[in-house]
Amino acid sequence: MTDLHRLSIRELSEGLKTAQFSSRELTEHYLKRIAHIDPKVKSYVTVTAEQALAEADAADAALKSGNAHALAGIPLAHKDIFCTQGIKTTAGSKMLDNFISPYDATVVVKAKAAGLVTLGKVNMDEFAMGSTSENSYVGATSNPWALDHVPGGSSGGSAAAVAADLAPIATGTDTGGSIRQPASFCGLTGLKPTYGRVSRFGMIAYASSLDQGGPMARSAEDCAYLMNVIAGHDAKDSTSINKEVDDYVANLNGTAVKGLRIGIPKQYFNVAGLDADVKARVEESLKKLEEMGATLVEVDLNMTEAYVPTYYLIAPAEASSNLSRFDGVRYGYRCENPVDLMDLYKRSRSEGFGAEVQRRILIGTYALSAGYYDAYYVKAQKVRRLIQQDFLKAFENVDVIAAPSAPTTAYKIGANLSPTEMYLGDIYTLAVNLAGLPAINAPVGFDKDSLPVGLQLIGNYWSESQLLSIVHQYQQNTDWHTKRAAIAEENA
Repeated sequence: MTDLHRLSIRELSEGLKTAQFSSRELTEHYLKRIAHIDPKVKSYVTVTAEQALAEADAADAALKSGNAHALAGIPLAHKDIFCTQGIKTTAGSKMLDNFISPYDATVVVKAKAAGLVTLGKVNMDEFAMGSTSENSYVGATSNPWALDHVPGGSSGGSAAAVAADLAPIATGTDTGGSIRQPASFCGLTGLKPTYGRVSRFGMIAYASSLDQGGPMARSAEDCAYLMNVIAGHDAKDSTSINKEVDDYVANLNGTAVKGLRIGIPKQYFNVAGLDADVKARVEESLKKLEEMGATLVEVDLNMTEAYVPTYYLIAPAEASSNLSRFDGVRYGYRCENPVDLMDLYKRSRSEGFGAEVQRRILIGTYALSAGYYDAYYVKAQKVRRLIQQDFLKAFENVDVIAAPSAPTTAYKIGANLSPTEMYLGDIYTLAVNLAGLPAINAPVGFDKDSLPVGLQLIGNYWSESQLLSIVHQYQQNTDWHTKRAAIAEENA
């Protein structure tokens, strides 16, 4: 079959269970597509063909026994931030270019237990720091919709792999929008769960109080299938919440759009730099939801101007602390012929880390230093609480809050935006992580250059089922999520 990559997760599951095709056939199909198409997209860092075929054979055996998980035999790609036993895990950095993890991240363990087949590890901004996937040590990934444009970041490899039909689903991580923004840039559905919903054990840390793993796929339904696997409490992760997990697939029609109150923050639609096409497509999607029975309610989010400065104090401070372990002594990159211990530290870190990572370490170290800790870091944490309270006040009157996922569509590779311009591009996503809320991106159309536009819906705590349900019903009434880039139409 030449069109297996066009099937949804539900269709793939049904096809495998009824023996229309085997997991080996499906896996070989994707491996051929990767070999043919990925040299243009450059989404994969490591392709694990031998392991994938072995896992596919094991899934086929489980399927024949009639004792298999719903996702058994379905391939996926893991962002290269999740530790994978026996497979190189680089986090997009020269610092970890020789690191082969001795254990699996909990997300990987759960995926394996469900019988999912790992096709490989996909590219990302170094240590998840960036919005373009250009900050990777192995080079930039291309957006399948326009190969001279970025796929977004930091989960750009995950987004590009799914958008080019080089994997049906992928794992991503979101520290300040790193699932939602690349999903927007690549025309996908991407869910950032409530902080603590998905285990961070084995996920290389950037900013520990902000990082959260989640699914990336074409549709809300496909995301729901992967969420059913990866969500849940993990005793190995002290920030994981011991709370019952919904059946996200069963609940896809559980939220009625009719009567739904959607908050429209007036501050979000008057932001300088909001592209006219993005604004128009988002407003059109909201009108469609209105036609389906939702009510639009204006809300005030008065802390909007504080999002970027608050995030870019807290995240770099936590990064400075987390990345201090990479020193050339214990593991990872080590400079050649150091003259003494100080030279070892300095050269290993300056040679092992890229420019953006060094920039954020410097900012974070400064914010945590004696004399500045109270003035910067502690103040930012206080403002963070005000941002959270701002959202909670809004949720007293609405069920979800709508916004663009990004103020623009994908920019060109090598656009050379300044760090400040790049950081301002995260205006719509950062606050969700600061508050620990769940949010989802849904594709809602294209700009004048045929680049995808995304709508972001932000929910109250633990409302992943609600967000997936709303987007699922929207996708039953629209076809934006079914659109494919020209490169995805190619056959291997």
